[in-house]
Amino acid sequence: MKSAVLVDKKKFEVLDVEEPKVKDGYIVIDVKKAGICGSDIHYWDVGEPKGLVLGHEFCGVVSDNNGNKDFNIGDRVTALPISPCGKCEACLTGNPQYCRQTWTYASGLSLDNPGAYAPKMNVRMDMVYKVPDNVSDEEMAMVEPSAVAMHAVNLANIKLGSKVLVIGGGVIGLLSCMFAKKAGASYVAVSEVNLSRGKKAIKLGVAEKFYDATNPDLIKTLMADTLGGFDVVIECCGNSAAVTSAITAVKPGGTVVLVGVSLTPVNVPLVMAVMGEMTLKGAIAYTKEEFKSCIDMIGRREIDVSKFIDDIVSLKDVQKAYERLTNGEDSAIKILVDPNI
Repeated sequence: MKSAVLVDKKKFEVLDVEEPKVKDGYIVIDVKKAGICGSDIHYWDVGEPKGLVLGHEFCGVVSDNNGNKDFNIGDRVTALPISPCGKCEACLTGNPQYCRQTWTYASGLSLDNPGAYAPKMNVRMDMVYKVPDNVSDEEMAMVEPSAVAMHAVNLANIKLGSKVLVIGGGVIGLLSCMFAKKAGASYVAVSEVNLSRGKKAIKLGVAEKFYDATNPDLIKTLMADTLGGFDVVIECCGNSAAVTSAITAVKPGGTVVLVGVSLTPVNVPLVMAVMGEMTLKGAIAYTKEEFKSCIDMIGRREIDVSKFIDDIVSLKDVQKAYERLTNGEDSAIKILVDPNI
C-alpha cells in the first residue's frame, strides 16, 4: 500500500509499504483522516527515524477486529495513539501519560507501529473508542489535539474571570484558547510571531486580542493591558523566547503551563519564577477520560473543532503541507491528510 514515509530531513516520499497484519492486542482500521501535529514536525525537521510513517491523530473504520466482540467490522473509531503498560501506578490511577512505556510503541511515533499516513494501520484495541454517527471523520481526527489542549487547561486551574495568555497560535494554542473560555476565562489573548495566524485567532472567535510576539515592547504592552500580568499563561511553542515571555507575562502567584516541547535545553529567567512564586506545570498528552470527554463534547456540539481545519490533502501533498505549516507566513492552523485520495 502507498504511504507517506519520512526519508530524510524535511523530506517525505510516497512509497510502497507492506499492509499491516493484525497482531495480539490490536485491531486493523482503514484510515479515513489523519492530522498533522506539531510533534510530527519535530520528526520531519530532524528526518529521524528514517522509514517512519507518521500520523497519530486519526480516525477510521474497523476492517479486522481480531475477534474482539466489542468492535464490529465497519465500526467508525478513533483512538489514543499511546502505548502505556497498564500495570504501573500511573496507568492504574488513570494517568497513562506518565507511564514510562507510553511513547515507546506509540502509533505514528515509532517504527514498530506505523501511523495514519497510510490507508491501513494497526491500533491498540484497549485505546480505541467508537465514534458517534453524527460526527464527521474530519471532526474525529481533531479529537487527539483537542484532548491535549483540554489537559493543559485542566492543569491551569482557570477560575471564573481569569485573564489568560496563550503563547503560540497553532492548533494546540487556539484549542487551548477555546477551552480556556469554556473554563470561565473572561479575557483570552494570543501571542504569535505569524501575523496571519494571530489575526485568525480573533477571526475564529477564540481570543479577544492578538499580540505580535516580535514586538520589542511586547511585555510592556502585556503588563499595561492586564494591570500587572495574566493569571494564567499557556505556552505552546517550547523555545527559550516563548518560555521567557510566559514567565515574564504571568502575574505574581500565577500559573504557567508548559505545553510546547523542545528537544534542546531552554534558557529561562528562573529568578523571576522564584521571586514571583509562580507555579510552573508541564503538560503532556491527556488522560483517557479527557480523550473520551472530547469525543462526547464534539458529539453533543458543545465545541466546534471543524473551524480550525484549513485543508485536506492527499499523501503526495503531505510534503507541501508540512512546508506550508512551517513557512511562518501561512495562516493555516490545521491540515488533515486523506490517504485515500
